[in-house]
Amino acid sequence: MMASQKLLCKQILLPQGWASDIVVTIAADGTIAGLETKSDAVSHMAEIADPVVPALQNLHSHAFQRAMAGLAELAGSTDDSFWTWRDAMYRLVGRMSPDDIEIVATKLYSELLKGGFGHIVEFHYFHHAAGGRRYANPAETSMRILRAAQGAGIGLTHLPVFYAHAGFGGTEPGEGQRPFIHGVDEYLALLDALRPDCDAMGATLGLAIHSLRAATPDEMRAILAAETTGGPIHIHVAEQEREVEDCLAWSGRRPVEYLLDEMPVSERWCAIHATHMTTDETARLARSGAVAGLCPATEANLGDGIFPATDFVSHAGVFGIGTDSHIATTVAEELRLLEYGQRLRDRRRNRLASGPGASVGRTLFDAALKGGAEAAGLRSNGIRIGARADLVVLDGNNPFIGTATGDQILGRWLFATGNDAVRDVMVAGQWVVRGGHHRDEEAIDRDFRKVLQRLA
Repeated sequence: MMASQKLLCKQILLPQGWASDIVVTIAADGTIAGLETKSDAVSHMAEIADPVVPALQNLHSHAFQRAMAGLAELAGSTDDSFWTWRDAMYRLVGRMSPDDIEIVATKLYSELLKGGFGHIVEFHYFHHAAGGRRYANPAETSMRILRAAQGAGIGLTHLPVFYAHAGFGGTEPGEGQRPFIHGVDEYLALLDALRPDCDAMGATLGLAIHSLRAATPDEMRAILAAETTGGPIHIHVAEQEREVEDCLAWSGRRPVEYLLDEMPVSERWCAIHATHMTTDETARLARSGAVAGLCPATEANLGDGIFPATDFVSHAGVFGIGTDSHIATTVAEELRLLEYGQRLRDRRRNRLASGPGASVGRTLFDAALKGGAEAAGLRSNGIRIGARADLVVLDGNNPFIGTATGDQILGRWLFATGNDAVRDVMVAGQWVVRGGHHRDEEAIDRDFRKVLQRLA
């Protein structure tokens, strides 16, 4: 356990707003133990002159998919879509080993840290070897995710995924899906086996059901009745128009409608994507308390559609952001694209500001911090006493940042500079990024290069 420390922050974003000359006391366990106005009696502490903001939570990740970023941008002979992209992803899965998964995840997590994230929610469905062959340790690939997060120094919420079918109504899985497949009892045993490892490695354990098409209602109810993680529950829902059409054909209801009608959706849940909703579904999802898990860069890359964020927020809906397939890895790119998608659809500007005169950047950042923490199952968020000390220092040498004050800082970061503005990142009281570089960047990049060369 590290020693306690004090940081004098000249500009810092607290839950109540921007403040100056605040002393942040970080306890030996990596949590914030004190927030005080500077006192002349305080000495022997590090001073941070540049703006300090909370590190955000990334609420949706398939870490192994970072290895294929950029490789699916080759036009096929038919209309390309999520479904053609998925075939390329299956081919990647068939070639990856547990070692590959760990190396790719470690690289990804180091990139996410440099992008301003301090915590990752891993929606992990890659459980078995090619053809569905079981590893000697059923938790083999999950352990690789735990080790990657620990090695990179990012906080982790681990969500093993239940995945059993290829389509609505219990369709038999295809060959490419066999590395993902569990029965209910096998899946519950995996959750039980992972609990002590997650506890020992400081990770939060929750669960995920891949989608309504990958699990029958009876399987979902059996899992929800038996699981004891106490952590968050995530599910993909209404990501593609074809999914909506298939759900209507199977049940007579749309995916979000069916989920809210049939399952105990609450604040513990996160609905990933929820792109295609009616006005009524949007209002109902907001009222349920579930977080909408938005991944704007991936949703744009796959041609999924635009989430109805303005309507969702008007009903007090809570949202957070993730990077999903990791075509992008930064806070700035995801939040910027979320706002720009609303502008393109509506042909108007500043769509997600909280009101007249409000900063779009501040509104987006605060919302993503709240929703991300809830979706990650964290008890506290932001820079407050009791929260984990997850901090981002923005680079005051960047002219856009160095000349900005208050909420202008967030506007400049998210809409003008992007990842260039992130200088230092602390997770649980330890600096993992300094001067824009991860502490183990050279070794991580060397190992990652070898994996890509072999998979190419």
